[in-house]
Amino acid sequence: MATTSGLNDLSSEMELDAFRRLFPLRFHERHLRESIRPDGRPLGRARETTLMLGAVASANGSAVAKIGSTTMLAAIKLEVMTPTVEAPDEGCIAIEFHMPPICSPLVRPGRPAEVAPVISMQLSDTILSSGMIDLKELCLVSGKAAWMAYLDIYCLDADGALFDAALLSAVAAFSHLQIPVVSLNDDGRIVLVSEDNTGATTENEPVNKEKIKLRLNSYPFGLTCILHDNYILADPTSEEESIMETYLTVVMDSSFQLISLNKPGGPGVAHTSAIQDCITLAQRRVKELQKILNEALSDMEVD
Repeated sequence: MATTSGLNDLSSEMELDAFRRLFPLRFHERHLRESIRPDGRPLGRARETTLMLGAVASANGSAVAKIGSTTMLAAIKLEVMTPTVEAPDEGCIAIEFHMPPICSPLVRPGRPAEVAPVISMQLSDTILSSGMIDLKELCLVSGKAAWMAYLDIYCLDADGALFDAALLSAVAAFSHLQIPVVSLNDDGRIVLVSEDNTGATTENEPVNKEKIKLRLNSYPFGLTCILHDNYILADPTSEEESIMETYLTVVMDSSFQLISLNKPGGPGVAHTSAIQDCITLAQRRVKELQKILNEALSDMEVD
């Protein structure tokens, strides 16, 4: 009797899986009518999110961000540069988003993912326009030396909402960033002071006597929503993104100021109320992500 029941359950499970693969949109729409998603989440809820700071020991700042299965590794390396004539008191930030073949079966070796440069540009625009970083904070000696911050973000698992997870990892990496100890040598050049000599007396003029944290203003966070018929799905998986065309990414800072709305292709949004609903969901998500980031920073201080 138990064996028969087990076979029936297995048969039903196989039929459900076949239906999901053959008719993915119908499968998801059946769930939408029940206001629940295949993974058990309500429509407006994001996936479980975690942060780990200091993941790369050789970087000046780093973090791993996970939203559901979507996983991003962000690492920052600082180098001394000569400021531009137009901005002698400012440093620079260069952001690169990478999608190696390990992140998704859709990414092939030797063929860069088309979405990677798009996300790189979106991240650069968001971080610079958000005001999170004052580039003057990266200046060492006006007109002579400033920091160039190279931020590389690697997608380790691409399971939807890539920009949201990439932005979260970037914000966390900058929150973890420590600016190295540097001094002026006899030739007037900036040189790094090794950690072994940080507390030692040096003949060179110190620019900063100890490692310092980069001062950040309000943090930008993103939430991607899928709009399908009259339904709004927050934080979509890659499966949901592949079968429902219209989605909107809302970027908002920790003061709940709207930074940007991005809608890449797909049919138009018919009602402004749908956009407002997405913004409301983003406000709730900002609170969640700010709490997660604060907890990660607190854990670092304890360690």
